[in-house]
Amino acid sequence: MRSLEEDQNQVNKSPQNSSFIQIKKFRFIILIFLTVLATAGITILALSFANNKAASVVMQERKEFHKLYEAYDVMKKQYFADVDEEALVDGAIDGMVKSLDDPYSDYMTKEESEKFEESITSSFEGIGAEIQEIDGDIVIVSPVKGSPAEKAGLKPNDKIVEVDGKSVQGISANEAVLLIRGKKGTKVTLSIIRQASEDPIKITITRDEIPMNTVYPEMLEGGIAKIQITSFSTHTDKDLETALKEMEEKGMKRLILDLRKNPGGLLEQAIDISNMFVPEGKTLFQVAYKNGQVEKYVAEDGKKITVPTVILIDEGSASAAEILAAAASESANITLVGKTSFGKGTVQQAEEFKDGSNLKYTMAKWLTPKGNWINEKGIEPDYPVSLPEYADLPYINPEKELKEDTAASDVNTAEQILKELGYNPGKVDSYFDPDTKRAVMEFQKANNIEVTGVLSGETTVTLMTKIQEHLQKNDPQLKKAVDILQTK
Repeated sequence: MRSLEEDQNQVNKSPQNSSFIQIKKFRFIILIFLTVLATAGITILALSFANNKAASVVMQERKEFHKLYEAYDVMKKQYFADVDEEALVDGAIDGMVKSLDDPYSDYMTKEESEKFEESITSSFEGIGAEIQEIDGDIVIVSPVKGSPAEKAGLKPNDKIVEVDGKSVQGISANEAVLLIRGKKGTKVTLSIIRQASEDPIKITITRDEIPMNTVYPEMLEGGIAKIQITSFSTHTDKDLETALKEMEEKGMKRLILDLRKNPGGLLEQAIDISNMFVPEGKTLFQVAYKNGQVEKYVAEDGKKITVPTVILIDEGSASAAEILAAAASESANITLVGKTSFGKGTVQQAEEFKDGSNLKYTMAKWLTPKGNWINEKGIEPDYPVSLPEYADLPYINPEKELKEDTAASDVNTAEQILKELGYNPGKVDSYFDPDTKRAVMEFQKANNIEVTGVLSGETTVTLMTKIQEHLQKNDPQLKKAVDILQTK
């Protein structure tokens, strides 16, 4: 399975520089005399073949590495303890990559690479969230639909500061993944900082199998079909075709394509699906290389979606999802609704070394059909629509016990949710007073939970679930898309 970052490997990977001499039908002896003129920075190779005279070949030494060699020798010879030579080299490469200040370029040693591959291929188990390193912070790009991360309330742009009490400040996204992943049934505690809160919030998540479905169709009123694509996986295009056929059989006249919280995935899937919306010959996206070369990807012939369509995006729509949104917007005049997307406008390539270590680096930009580079800016929707404030409320840990006379920020969150759901908690502050207790008891009774007036465990989980369901039923972004389609 290839991602957007890996998909260019086979097309763009340069052949390794190599040279060889093949001599047949006679015996030969190669004598190599090597003299290094350090002061001149010149290496002279004298090669003698059989009885022929030696021929000199002049090679220019890479002077830019002199300081690196000197530092290596100093550490190896003069450091007070024995040093691991391999670790020194790995550290030098890692330092070079980090100096690029590019969150999408990364170096993994053989051991790190093996662990990372094992964590991915052994099972689809974990918390189900796409993460990225941004300016030294580990940030949630988007939780997977139906995953433990989504159920626990993780949201795009949440900053992870600790994993099980260990700081993740300054580490790579791959290193963070290794800390967060784990077997089904095990727990991991994340400390996160959300925009609405200055203090870290601790969230304990039970790892589970990650849902593999990526296409979720449903029929709304008035012949409007809504299809959500949560990521671009191996069979997403086929699943989308099946979903469209199902919606057509149910009378689809208009379509809402929901790309919110879609972190991306396979490039070929983004191309195939974009091709369904963009007329033949129109540009899907462009790839710009360092040498100035620009390669255009254009739509081909095939089955096209012709019903009026609106696409939903948000800050969790990234990478391949942005390619689709930009192609649909600029080459098919499809309306975008929601919030500005994540903003990933680069393409990565992976290079594996003989020892098993791995270097991933950015090798090109991708541009929208009109030549716009959306990196760190994102795609702006035609109709900006924000979710209500309660959508960004922090998660309440079910393991905490909130009861009468408790004073805490979580109480404020609970009171806001109770009020939104129609239970009057009195004054919304950070104090659990008799009015708050009364509202909790009413909520427990309405949801067949033991009436205690204490907010914890099942009550907290149900409260967080209900507010998510409430948001889905009163989704202003979806309502705007419906309003637009009803005029077409």
